[in-house]
Amino acid sequence: MSETASKALGNPAASPDAGRWKALVFIALAQLMVVLDATIVNIALPSAQQDLGISDGNRQWVVTAYALAFGGLLLFGGRIADLWGRKRAFVLGLGGFAAASALGGAATNEAMMFGARALQGVFGALLAPAALSLLAVMFTDAKERAKAFGIYGAIAGGGGAVGLILGGFLTEYLDWRWTFFVNIPFAIVAAAGAYFVIREPEGGRNRSPLDIPGVILSTLGLVALVYGFTRAESDGWSDAVTVGMFVASAVLLLSFVLVESKVKAPLLPLRVVTERNRGGVYLSLGLAIIAMFGLFLFLTYYLQIVKGYSPVKTGFAFLPMIAGMITGSTQIGTRLMTRVAPRLLMGPGFLVAALGMLLLTQLEIGSSYAALLLPAMLLLGLGMGTAFMPAMSLATQGVEPRDSGVASAMVNTSQQVGGAIGTALLNTIAASATTSYIADHIVGATSRSQQQLVQLEGMVEGYTSAIWFAVGILVVAAAIALTFVNAGRPDSSPVTGSDSGVDDEVQIPVVAH
Repeated sequence: MSETASKALGNPAASPDAGRWKALVFIALAQLMVVLDATIVNIALPSAQQDLGISDGNRQWVVTAYALAFGGLLLFGGRIADLWGRKRAFVLGLGGFAAASALGGAATNEAMMFGARALQGVFGALLAPAALSLLAVMFTDAKERAKAFGIYGAIAGGGGAVGLILGGFLTEYLDWRWTFFVNIPFAIVAAAGAYFVIREPEGGRNRSPLDIPGVILSTLGLVALVYGFTRAESDGWSDAVTVGMFVASAVLLLSFVLVESKVKAPLLPLRVVTERNRGGVYLSLGLAIIAMFGLFLFLTYYLQIVKGYSPVKTGFAFLPMIAGMITGSTQIGTRLMTRVAPRLLMGPGFLVAALGMLLLTQLEIGSSYAALLLPAMLLLGLGMGTAFMPAMSLATQGVEPRDSGVASAMVNTSQQVGGAIGTALLNTIAASATTSYIADHIVGATSRSQQQLVQLEGMVEGYTSAIWFAVGILVVAAAIALTFVNAGRPDSSPVTGSDSGVDDEVQIPVVAH
């Protein structure tokens, strides 16, 4: 579609912003801060637990408090970004995240730590959708959009592994408190840059009154879902509270869908998720994250406990995955995005990642890093990077500017819920396989060293059993991407309020809703 026609349709993003590339630097910096925060604290957790006297039963709340607030409030955060303006929500989110990080770093007891983590989640839920929707409305040319989302996709995928490296360095050479304090300079630089550089396109706000029933139902439903999976990991799937959480989540989320179909100004317009391409992206991305988050956990334990790596060495061991993601996202994805349909990057990308995961099913106690882990991580990174990049772009493409915040929030929600499900589901599978293996083999182990060997073999058996499931999940993600995502190849014209490519003319009438 021509730029003139786009302007005639009232699209505010038709004229590209002159400072968009500078803005990308600060948006990417903020995204990196949010993503690495999900893993950086994991490495610091044992030290923080000891310092603050947190019990083994309560330590999970350092991770869970963040996940519940972040996952539960994302849709609300996306809607606030649409209502207040993305730039304002972005800067406010950064300021709040920095303040919460300072509180976490200065924590003197477990209550202060849990509160700080929950606050980080609250402001992260405002910041993350605002960042992605700013990219969506600022980059309108298909080729430029491909480059911008390539960088964003690499950070979204690789940030977690960067967190492992940084967390290892800060914990080993400084103090666990620096895993919190490190966010402050990130946030200040990103907020100052955003304030002076970002010029949000006019006319893209959604000034409809806030859907309060939708906010309450979606927040409680997502919190119940995330907590259900977190609880399942520690207390088992048959635990009464776990089952109750899943039932409550199903009832609340079904009620939410019902409310959204009836109210005049819904929190999540159903047109955002029922569009075939976006639905396929949210579903396949969520499944891929399930597989990936579980893997981060297993490989961290495998390298530190089975192989005896230090936290820093463990972090560096993940570098090939980061390199693969950056290459897949910024080189393969960006170069091919304007030449082939998104499904032809997403489907094969998830399959390449599944191949890397398949290699890891061969893990043994004495497995060579260079011969097995290195190629597996490279394949995983390349596949995920190649698939993430068009997925991130397509998830916000074709959305009216007034809906870009909630569409971006849905990307983050699928990732956040996927992460919670992946950690709990795959960890439960691994723990069950480990227990079964040890019970079968411990009888023949007479000496202490033999018993320790059986326990290590049991751990590795658990990891490989769970990784087989992860392979299957990635194959399903590839099938969904290839089946559901049918958007055509974007051309080099500006991306207007519709899906670029073959469906361009068909999607314009969505404005009439």
